[in-house]
Amino acid sequence: MSSIPNEGSVPETSESDRGDNGREVENVEVGRGLSEGELEVNGGIPQSMTDTTTSRVLEYLQEAREEGNGSAFKGFKQAKKSADNEHPDLSNSINGKTSPAGSLSTPDDTPSIQGSVASSRGSSILGSRFSPAPSLRPFDRRFQSRLQPASPIGSPSPRPLSPSLLGPHSRSSSTGDISFGEAEERSAPWDVVRWTKLKKIKNQIFSEGGRRNFGTPTCVIASATIALGTSKGIILVFDYNQSLQGIVGPGTNAVEHGAISALAVSADHTTIAGGHDSGHIFTWELNKPGQPFLHIPPLPLDQVEGRKTDGHVEGVSVIHLGFLGTRHTALVSGDDRGMAFSHLATRGLGAVRRIVKTTRILGRYPFDASPAPRPRKPSSVLGFSVLPLGNFQQATDTMGLVALLTPNLLVVVSTTPIAQTQYKAAKPKEVATDSALSGCLAWYPFMKAKKAADGSNSCLNARLVYAWSNILTMLELSVVEAEDNDPARLPVLDFRPKSRFRCDEAIAAAQWINRQIIGVLTVTQRLIILEDTALRVTETFDLMPKQILHLDTFSGQLHSLIDRLDDEGSSHPHVADAFYGSFKAYKGRMFLLCQYEVLVGALSNWADRLLAMMEVGDFIGAIHLATAYYVGEANKLTIGLPEDAKLRHPIVEERLLEMMSASLRYAFGKNQKSAQKGVLGRDQLQDLATACFNACLSMGTMDFLFGEAFEYFEQGSFEGIFLETLEPHVLEGRIRSVPPTVVKALIPHYTSREFDSRLEEIICHMDTRTLDIDQVTTLCKQHNLYDAMIYVWNRALDDYITPMIDLLSLLVALPLPNEVNENASSMHAVNALKVFPYLSYTLTGRVYPTGEDLPEPEASNAKAALYYFLFLGRTITWPKQGGKPFYTDPISKSEPSFPYLRLILKFDAPSFLSALNEAFENPFLNGGADSEDTAFRQDVSEEQAFCKSSMNRQYVVSILLEVMDSTDFPPQDTIYLDMFIARNIPKYPQFILLSGSALHRVIVGLCNCPGEDIADDCQLSVECLLTVYRPPDIDVLVELFTNAKFFRVLKSIFRSEKQYARLIKTYFEDGESQDTVFDCIWDYLRPGSSLNERQTKEVRRVIEQHARQLMDIDCARTATVINACAPDIHSVMLGSIEDQPQEQFQYLQAILEPSDTKEGNDFKRPAVTQNVSFVELYIRLICEFEPDHVNTYVGGLQSGDLRLDKVLPAMESSGAMDAAVMLMAREGEIRKAMDRLIAHFGTLELALEGLLAAGASAPSPHPNNEAISEGLRSLQKYAQVGIWLCQGQMKTGKRLLKTAGSRHTSSNEPLNEEELLWLDFVDTVVRIARNCISIRGKLPVSSHTPAETNGALSEKDAIEIDGEKVAVSLRMFVQTVFSALLAATSSSRTVSFLRVLRAFLSRASKASPTLGDLRNVLGDIFEAYIYEEQILALANRLLEKDLFVHVDEAATLRQKGWRPANQTCEACNKKLWGPGAAGGIYSAWEKARLKNAQRLESIREERRLVSEGPLSAVARGKSRARVTTDPLEETGEASSAGNAGQEEAKELVVFHCRHIFHRKCLDNLLAENVHSDEWAFKCIVCRHNGY
Repeated sequence: MSSIPNEGSVPETSESDRGDNGREVENVEVGRGLSEGELEVNGGIPQSMTDTTTSRVLEYLQEAREEGNGSAFKGFKQAKKSADNEHPDLSNSINGKTSPAGSLSTPDDTPSIQGSVASSRGSSILGSRFSPAPSLRPFDRRFQSRLQPASPIGSPSPRPLSPSLLGPHSRSSSTGDISFGEAEERSAPWDVVRWTKLKKIKNQIFSEGGRRNFGTPTCVIASATIALGTSKGIILVFDYNQSLQGIVGPGTNAVEHGAISALAVSADHTTIAGGHDSGHIFTWELNKPGQPFLHIPPLPLDQVEGRKTDGHVEGVSVIHLGFLGTRHTALVSGDDRGMAFSHLATRGLGAVRRIVKTTRILGRYPFDASPAPRPRKPSSVLGFSVLPLGNFQQATDTMGLVALLTPNLLVVVSTTPIAQTQYKAAKPKEVATDSALSGCLAWYPFMKAKKAADGSNSCLNARLVYAWSNILTMLELSVVEAEDNDPARLPVLDFRPKSRFRCDEAIAAAQWINRQIIGVLTVTQRLIILEDTALRVTETFDLMPKQILHLDTFSGQLHSLIDRLDDEGSSHPHVADAFYGSFKAYKGRMFLLCQYEVLVGALSNWADRLLAMMEVGDFIGAIHLATAYYVGEANKLTIGLPEDAKLRHPIVEERLLEMMSASLRYAFGKNQKSAQKGVLGRDQLQDLATACFNACLSMGTMDFLFGEAFEYFEQGSFEGIFLETLEPHVLEGRIRSVPPTVVKALIPHYTSREFDSRLEEIICHMDTRTLDIDQVTTLCKQHNLYDAMIYVWNRALDDYITPMIDLLSLLVALPLPNEVNENASSMHAVNALKVFPYLSYTLTGRVYPTGEDLPEPEASNAKAALYYFLFLGRTITWPKQGGKPFYTDPISKSEPSFPYLRLILKFDAPSFLSALNEAFENPFLNGGADSEDTAFRQDVSEEQAFCKSSMNRQYVVSILLEVMDSTDFPPQDTIYLDMFIARNIPKYPQFILLSGSALHRVIVGLCNCPGEDIADDCQLSVECLLTVYRPPDIDVLVELFTNAKFFRVLKSIFRSEKQYARLIKTYFEDGESQDTVFDCIWDYLRPGSSLNERQTKEVRRVIEQHARQLMDIDCARTATVINACAPDIHSVMLGSIEDQPQEQFQYLQAILEPSDTKEGNDFKRPAVTQNVSFVELYIRLICEFEPDHVNTYVGGLQSGDLRLDKVLPAMESSGAMDAAVMLMAREGEIRKAMDRLIAHFGTLELALEGLLAAGASAPSPHPNNEAISEGLRSLQKYAQVGIWLCQGQMKTGKRLLKTAGSRHTSSNEPLNEEELLWLDFVDTVVRIARNCISIRGKLPVSSHTPAETNGALSEKDAIEIDGEKVAVSLRMFVQTVFSALLAATSSSRTVSFLRVLRAFLSRASKASPTLGDLRNVLGDIFEAYIYEEQILALANRLLEKDLFVHVDEAATLRQKGWRPANQTCEACNKKLWGPGAAGGIYSAWEKARLKNAQRLESIREERRLVSEGPLSAVARGKSRARVTTDPLEETGEASSAGNAGQEEAKELVVFHCRHIFHRKCLDNLLAENVHSDEWAFKCIVCRHNGY
């Protein structure tokens, strides 16, 4: 370790207290602050808060406290003990806000089964009114009860948000401390930090007299007292009653040394030190403020160089101070120039006799030469903190540890016995480059924690937080125990980073509020509360309105670091102001020195916040907030609660019970000391009940809820509020056990309001052991609450047969429809339908109606009881002891076999079989090996013995076949038995065995389904049965399946029998899935299919027979499949749709132009194109349906693919003349193609002339503007066709010319074929333009006039016809043709433009008596060419100008270059450039610059002479040319610098990172450090590549 570090760091001083042995232990416990009376809070509670509500709530709270915990609670512990054992977690679960009463319920008359009706149609006496449509497929569904829970736990509360519900640590809850007002203004009681203005201190030092006498405050420090330093060098000391205890400094020479810039207080709070901005340091004993205890003067400026002692330089501000350990004579200090010192004074009788020894621990004096090659960077002590003493003896107490923070380095130095560096850390690279340059740090001492539960004490290590700009880091310090225990050896310290916090802006100050909470102040005066070692943000406050005092301390010293990259790659835009002297923390309090006041802020602990909310009357919000504290939803450390739930729960529970008791007293007017006995409104009582339920559920104190809380509501006649609040908690499973007293009130309350269904839900979710069985069952029968009755019988008495008898009794009591009241009959039937979900739930081992799983052996007993009841085969007596027989025919009492099974089947056979279908899935019916032995055991019930010996799936199926014969049951019921058997035999083949004849009867029954609505279910059942059963006479069944339209079954049979033709025919007959026939055809006709020749012919014959039907399914897909599998039957397919040309077009398009014709850039020619008739038909159809596509398709055909005489008429009639011309040209009929094109031009001309003439003669705007525009577009289109035709003939002429050889063409010779084509084409175009332009002259410039209101055309329809636009279009029409002629003749030897033009003019002179019209047309053409030339010239000038601008900008940027960061070589540290640079580099650079300037001047002179023209002497070669000579070469200076080594030394290399090297130095370094075959410049300092 080095003895003196170069740089140091910034801390905030945290003072420590010491007790009897000289150490006053600092109280760092959360929630512990200064004792009562230490701070005088001005203003007290506002008068508006001290109203009647507040006083009554506080009185009730006092009464609740006096009563204690035992007498107030009356419980039902006996009733809830067993329920808690079953569900221990429910009592501790958190309840969210409950929904309003009734929101989770349904009307009373809602049945509990599927859709309120039976599952399918039956033949019962009630008819089909109570059965759903059979298409619901009963065997594919599951019964579900209405009461089975499906909604999530928790729902929003209707209660408006109180301030407590804003969240204990939200920004919204902290807005109270942002406002700035009078002294009596206080923060909101629910704020995390509550600020108090020290009004007396403000009046003494911020008043006019105070500023005049003492100056303005500059810094503050808090310990046992509050001390403030001022601008006049005075220190003011106040106690916590804001009384001025002492004025330090007046009358001494301390006031002559400038303002107080730093303060420090000794560990025993008896001595205070002040640092001045002149460099002086004074210490004072607070009981003797008239004379300084110690004076440490600075070094005079003239003694710095020859100094014999260390110390601050005179005039440098001392900005940090701190006492070391318990001594009054040991200090450390830091100044704003980056230097720090330790000061140790000897013992003596007074300040005069004391000798102070000062040792430098950081930084260098300003005039010291730097030993390093680089220039010294400016520095300052941004942060400074001495490790305070903890509450127990620690080895570091004697080391005098001090942490210092500079702009680039954190240093921890021990000052005793000598200065040594203990830890160093560089600035992290994560620092944001756009944040201000700032730094701060703060220590927290070693502490011994309270005794743990096991009696052990743990030592908490010291912690240091430090921040550069926006990055704050926590460092933990621990002492490593030495092995030899040598007292003379210094302890070994271990520093370990714990966590890091990234802020969104620069951090200006940091203070430890307590061991687990850190207060961070940012440059924008935001206070951020960080919690525990994870540095989690729990709260943020805006303190900008408080105007905290901040000073510009560092910008003068560190201004050169602004906008400059440091070693870590950071660049800061500015230096932040200093806040370290204005923000302090002591014993959980935060002290702010503001511009006009002093503030004290304390974190409100949980108890204070709850009491504050009770004071303002928000007792409901207080209960909610206390509940959040109990369960740990709030930031526990910030509000003073332990993290451990075992420690936190007892603390909060006591206070929460007191608040609930007091709130109930107040709400119901039970205050013994108040004369007023008012009761709150219903809404407030509802909110109070909700809060009490949430709190008691969280704590598990249900005895208080159903004891004291229920008594208050019951005595106040508001038990309905309590009971309806209880409802959602029961339904959602948070409360299962309810005492009988509450149930007794629950039943009459809900029945009196006709909430029977809601009551039924509540009962079905309660623990039946707390219910009065007789009361509940009687009530259920009375109000038809059969779900609740079944639940009570099952769960409370373990009786599953009595509910069956009760439900079947409704069927026995049903009279005939013509003898009864229809409504009563319907109600009984609806209730009787509940027997089916009851059977489904119980036989599958579930609780009805909640759906929970039944435990064993209760589940087996329940199933055995029901199977015994249904399948015993005779009438039973129930209960067995003292019961009566249950008859299905109480009049005759003659019972058939299986009477109860018959009764249910006759009522609704489909629903019963659906329930039995679910029961078959349960393994209970699998049987067991010990079934015979079980039947004779004495300890087994009769029901269990019956099931063990007889009950299995085979027995059930046999009984059903015996009971449901055709004589007693109609086909509408027996069909469901057939479906039941067909579905279950494949699932349980090892348990159900039936004969072949029985299965045949089942299939026959399914084929004779009684209605179309269940036909699909029957077919599905047949499919299931055929998976395990192979009928011997399949052909007989095929006829049945065909008549029943079981197409899926037929497809399966034909596929397995390999009857592929019948299979495809079946696809055509099946109207639901006809589109799947294409896959089938592809499978059987594709190449490589497994079908033989006979089978293939049969399949093709079926396809031909159903060709029209196949085309109707999907024409395009049919074409694709047939083209791939059977292209030879295309004619048959097309013939089937001969009367539908649209489908023929789609079919041919799919085979002639398939979507996959392109493969890469090549076209794949379909094979069917060879069929000329198909191609010709397709072209005719294209002309009809897509005429615009004709040209595209024809362009891809080859010669011989079609016959022109078959398609030309269709093309001409559809207007596809371009395609017709193309086809004729391809066949070599160029002349005929041109003649047809000219004829078509004539047709277009006549149409356009007619439209223009109509527009010229029409008195109103012409409606045919679109037709005119279309005519002009057609002219342009066919002009391109004519150009293509002429150019194609020219290519043919060139080939002929090459064959015949070149010959000179005379102007008198007749025109060749190519020239004639151009002549005819040009003549036609010009004629059309001339004629149409002559008609255009009769048009106005714009013939658009508004339509008259009573005219036939509206203004919308009257589109203007602009004659000028028509002329422009016609000129462009002619110009296009002439441009093509010029382009074609410019490189042609067969066609001459002049010959064509001469012939054209000759023909025009003969056709027209005057050339006026022709001259106008040609004049317009040539004017257009001239205009086009001017446009091109202008565009070229603009492009050249724009290009010059960009080139000029690039050249300017290239000339700027890069500026080096310094003037010395990074390798040899010699000066590189500027005046005085070694090696003549600067002079060589100047000479090179002059040389380049002269060279440029000579080049300009030569260019000027050349530009004088051909008459110049130099240009003619008759004058002597100038020879430019470098003046530097003439003087010999250049040769004097010709040494090779010197020339190489003059070469410099500058990188983009602004580092600069000699070329020679860089080459040497690269040769040593870079081992690579590829040479490249690379910066050795930062490894930057390239220039």
